[in-house]
Amino acid sequence: MFMLKTFNCRSFIAECLGTAVLVLFACGVAVFSGADLVATALTFGLVLIALIYIIGPVSGCHVNPAVSLAMAINKRIGWIQFVWYIVAQFVGAVIGSAILYALQKLSGVDSVTALGQNGFDGNSAIGLNMGGAFIIEAILTFVFVSAIIVSTSREKGAGKKAGIVIGLTLTLVHLVGIRLTGTSVNPARSLAPALLLGGTPLRQVWVFILAPLVGAALAALFTRLVVRSEDNSDDKVVTEE
Repeated sequence: MFMLKTFNCRSFIAECLGTAVLVLFACGVAVFSGADLVATALTFGLVLIALIYIIGPVSGCHVNPAVSLAMAINKRIGWIQFVWYIVAQFVGAVIGSAILYALQKLSGVDSVTALGQNGFDGNSAIGLNMGGAFIIEAILTFVFVSAIIVSTSREKGAGKKAGIVIGLTLTLVHLVGIRLTGTSVNPARSLAPALLLGGTPLRQVWVFILAPLVGAALAALFTRLVVRSEDNSDDKVVTEE
């Protein structure tokens, strides 16, 4: 009953649709551009910038369970809200992936990136192993989430420019990570394609769920204890993955 009382329909819809758009647009470019590194990285960043200014005022535009975890750790959202957010994000990611899957089948495109899934060993462009994939995903998520937390803080934030900072940071981590793992930094964006594809992507997806969550938790602690991002700040985040 308590969870129902804390449910916000507008935020749920915003997070669900926002995550669907992120997955559909960004993973769609990866699929239909032949895995062009620059085009894919830019699309992830640009679609996030657009979403921040569209749904940010409604839900904060997390569209990423790793971001929501960091915000819960830093007490910008409650833990019950965190649960609703990740449900909305996973539902949205499945919707976006399903639409992309249908488009790919209707177009007849046989893309090397399938649904933009993540992977290691044979599913990594450079053959990165499981340990390397875990480490790089945790590091990339740490950088991305740290940028989100600090740029949206009251004392040290970037104000209305925060969306641009965050979008460009997401572009940066994709430029670094696409050839390594496909770049997750977002458990919802990784799990949805893996569920539809099954096989190796589904067996490997635990890395792309756990590593971003670890990176996000470390980012929350680092920004709170070292950067002091939460000093005199009780804002709800104005952003997102």
